[in-house]
Amino acid sequence: MRKFLLFQLYGPMASWGDVAVGEQRPTANHPSKSAILGLLAAARGIRRDEEIIHRDMAVGYGFGVRVDAPGELLRDYHTAQVPPAKGKAKFYTRRDELRNAELNTILSSRDYRMESRYVVAVWIKEPVTPFTLEVLVDALQLPRLVPYLGRKACPLAIPMCPQLVEAVSLKLAFDETHFPDDGLLSQIRLAGQASYYWEDLAGDNAGMTASMVYPRRDRPLSRARWQFAERDEFYFSESAQEVQG
Repeated sequence: MRKFLLFQLYGPMASWGDVAVGEQRPTANHPSKSAILGLLAAARGIRRDEEIIHRDMAVGYGFGVRVDAPGELLRDYHTAQVPPAKGKAKFYTRRDELRNAELNTILSSRDYRMESRYVVAVWIKEPVTPFTLEVLVDALQLPRLVPYLGRKACPLAIPMCPQLVEAVSLKLAFDETHFPDDGLLSQIRLAGQASYYWEDLAGDNAGMTASMVYPRRDRPLSRARWQFAERDEFYFSESAQEVQG
């Protein structure tokens, strides 16, 4: 038996950053590991410059997600005014940036997922981790910093409802976890196929046979320098009706 932390994510907009080149800022159709670890860290009040804790979280926790509704793609033509990168000047708030006498305009195209819904699973991989799963449950119930769905412009629309589940496999943990429905979730357009993505669990531990394995560059190396490493992600899908119950 393995202990899993499961919680739900839903909002009118979400953005799960992918490899970005130039002005194009794409989004994946499901959360990245760095986004989920960042959400957990924010819930615990961990700030971006606390590098050691972020590295320990990246190594210590496993991550999986079930996509119940991938949502629709939205592309936004985005403009922003920012100060020039000169010397060692640091701007700690947006107000500080706008006070600068010299402002440049940056143009970009940013992608979002509209009306998407996910169930996230987290488990402990290493004997020593920064926080127990029980501590993370408490943090998600009462976050110290504001959690969001990939970008600050993408707030949560429903409670995350974190739960601890003991199961022999990741698939059973997903199947045995149910969330309260206040009427909003029943209006979400579910996908014809519920998709699963996970890492580091094989065979009986996963409870699923992956139909694809591919690299994804979303394991945080340095939050301050915005550096990420690759990891292998497994993929499986099945009929949505079989997992709703």
